[in-house]
Amino acid sequence: MDTYEYCDGIDLATAVRRAEVSAEELLQEAIARIKALNPALNCIAYYDTQAGRDSIGQASPNGPFYGVPFLLKDLSATAAGLPLGNGSRFFQGERSTEDSELVARYRRAGLVIFGTTTTPEFGANCTTEALAYGGPTRNPWDLNRSGGGSSGGSAVAVAAGIVPVAHGGDGGGSLRIPASACGLFGFKPSRMRNPTGPTGGEGWGGLAGDNVISRSVRDSAAMLDFSHGMDAGTPYAAPPFSGSFLKAAGQPPGKLRIGLITRSPSGEPVHPDCLAAAEDAAALCASLGHQVEPTDFPAAIDYERFGHAMRLIVASGMASAIRAREQALGRHATHDDLELSVFSAIEFARSHSAVEYFDSVSMMHSIGRHLGRLMGQYDVLLTPTLTEPPVELGRYAADKEYVAHRSATLKYTAFLPYFNASGQPAMSVPLYWNEDGLPIGVQFAAALGGEALLFSLASQLEAARPWFHRRPDCLVATPATVA
Repeated sequence: MDTYEYCDGIDLATAVRRAEVSAEELLQEAIARIKALNPALNCIAYYDTQAGRDSIGQASPNGPFYGVPFLLKDLSATAAGLPLGNGSRFFQGERSTEDSELVARYRRAGLVIFGTTTTPEFGANCTTEALAYGGPTRNPWDLNRSGGGSSGGSAVAVAAGIVPVAHGGDGGGSLRIPASACGLFGFKPSRMRNPTGPTGGEGWGGLAGDNVISRSVRDSAAMLDFSHGMDAGTPYAAPPFSGSFLKAAGQPPGKLRIGLITRSPSGEPVHPDCLAAAEDAAALCASLGHQVEPTDFPAAIDYERFGHAMRLIVASGMASAIRAREQALGRHATHDDLELSVFSAIEFARSHSAVEYFDSVSMMHSIGRHLGRLMGQYDVLLTPTLTEPPVELGRYAADKEYVAHRSATLKYTAFLPYFNASGQPAMSVPLYWNEDGLPIGVQFAAALGGEALLFSLASQLEAARPWFHRRPDCLVATPATVA
């Protein structure tokens, strides 16, 4: 177990199949690491040893990840019997009554689900500092900085070596943000590549979807092999894919045309470290034989209109979820139930008409058209993931009015949500660390349905500039209780 954190999920599953370790022993190791590390990191919302043992019995022994401990984000994916708090005090005490289709597929992959990870309230933030968890989730690379959001708890748990891979979601960068902040691989698939059933339709007007965050490219590829595909009654589906993402990750991508974008859509300056990371990645790609040339996001996309449209769609989704909870509890939410940004989002949503909501969705579709034409010129787009290195805790806390708060966070994440609007697959790859020892991710995006190409490129980059061995300085000396 002294090499646990240096194994990816496929490594651990291989050890179980060879009877070198048992699924129970891996579960106990993950729990020991939570007990040792979570007091400092606050990345775990809930864990249950017995639920983990029960999950071993529910996991398919034939799955590629059999015996691997796994955590779900405290939002969207449901596992029967586990809490689903949505990062909100208003949802405390809520428990899931059934497995979502995604979780059912995770169990068939052999994963041992035993807990949940922290998230900002309703996932509507780029940092994980929800009041529901009694304090902020801290970045293991610097405990005074944010590990990102909204899949922040999952990213921190993976970066700290608690689990090798964890569930997350991405409605505006929520897998890619924490991947960049924590030095991990974060992959957002094409819209509706993964299932949303049996009760969900689309998240945030099609902006949001679930996947995983991992340390190795192959874990993410193998997970998507097992999770993707239509489920019964889905409102629409991603372009069909009949191959293997894991197999694609093992094949060279060929010579690619890569468009390098370094100007932020917001017009705000990009931090020199983030520019350096993107330019370094471009140089690496060129050294691997790819053709890289500078480009820009289409000028026809109005950033201010896009920001308003995204705020309205997200606020409407939160207001709908809160109204359903109010009806279940028989009372209205108060200032004591919700953080200021979320509470004020309810009034923001209610102050706009159905016509304005429809216009916002149409705005998202127009971005897809613009980016679709741009992708006719390139195989892949390359950008910084974020406009700054991991930010200090408190910078984007949700204690501000909704429009001001979301406007500020969008400047930090400006390169990311266009690809949620278009539905394109996009990934953050950890190729660069700055002089302060902080990870700085870079983003690659492909055309709709282009996941296999991105996995192929990611594996090539991983081989050329390995990152798996990198460990947060504050956690290099693994606590004695874990070893």
